[in-house]
Amino acid sequence: MVGRPLFSWVLAEAVFSDLDKVVVYTDDEEIIAYIANEYGWTTKVVAEKRSDESATDTASTESAMLEYAEKAGYAFDVFCLLQATSPLTTRHDINACLAKVTLEGFDSALTVVRTHRFIWNEDGTPANYDFLKRPRRQDFNGLLIENGAVYAAKSDVLKQNSNRLGGNVGMVEMSEDTLVEIDSDNDWNIIESLIANRLRSAKMCKRITHLFLDVDGVFTDGCVYFGSEGELMKKFDMRDGMGLEILRQHGVKVFVVTSENSKLVEKRMEKLKITDAFFGVKDKYALLHEIVRNNNLDFGNFAYIGDDVNDMASMLSVGWSLAPANAMSVIKNSADFTLPAESANGAIRHACEFIMKYNQRYETN
Repeated sequence: MVGRPLFSWVLAEAVFSDLDKVVVYTDDEEIIAYIANEYGWTTKVVAEKRSDESATDTASTESAMLEYAEKAGYAFDVFCLLQATSPLTTRHDINACLAKVTLEGFDSALTVVRTHRFIWNEDGTPANYDFLKRPRRQDFNGLLIENGAVYAAKSDVLKQNSNRLGGNVGMVEMSEDTLVEIDSDNDWNIIESLIANRLRSAKMCKRITHLFLDVDGVFTDGCVYFGSEGELMKKFDMRDGMGLEILRQHGVKVFVVTSENSKLVEKRMEKLKITDAFFGVKDKYALLHEIVRNNNLDFGNFAYIGDDVNDMASMLSVGWSLAPANAMSVIKNSADFTLPAESANGAIRHACEFIMKYNQRYETN
């Protein structure tokens, strides 16, 4: 989903929300390993093994919730259920549900969507309007529909009712587009477009003070040479190193992030004196958010150079996104600017010149 595992969209928002602990409850060993490898930068996330009984196709969500709650001894004030299939959920939606329970006196809360559709019963009668007095959309309050994104309940409510909701229930309205559910490939494409458009619409261009770079396909030509002892060689362009050095002299901080763990790349970054290099990172978008938040930065001050789908979410978020001439087509279509050179053939050097020229508009005499 926009270059990231589907569940990581709501997971990252949970990390940046007011929740104290985020549990990924799964029977999938691959996901458990992914969480351990990808979220070491936060102590907030843990993955716990779910029983086979609570992970069948017919098991209810409540059965998994109660199984975890009982193992935890109900030692929490509020239990919050987040659905991995609701990637449009934001930290603000989560916090709003938590506030309903912790600050506004409700026993539980859920997210809903207001729909202005005219709904009919099976017996041929209208359910929510009078068709003889059809209202205009702007005069029609519509109906509130559960969208399955966020639920929150006090510990005793969950225990007493064996349900995600109970007592005095509060509601948090989310935007109408969050009503789309993933049941088909078309639904997937619709939600992917919604996420991409949301990221684009939030973009702001400011003076570039930070540059994020992928490695393979950006620093290198995307090729790697292997021998019997493993990785032997990667191709780098010396002009890129010079460009980055000049860029740093102009006050731009350089970050490197790659999904690979490569000693060759580590050595090259040491040679270039790039100390902020992150290796083995698959969820680059979440890491970028963490760096921005921890350092009180602004996405508008970031530029990002990437070449493949795992760079897409980050590139759609920053002030300026750039792609080498030989990047994947989907990335070049998403980038703000396609560089005139290919990776490992001066692409980064061109990007550095672009950034320095762009930043001149913010200089004062």
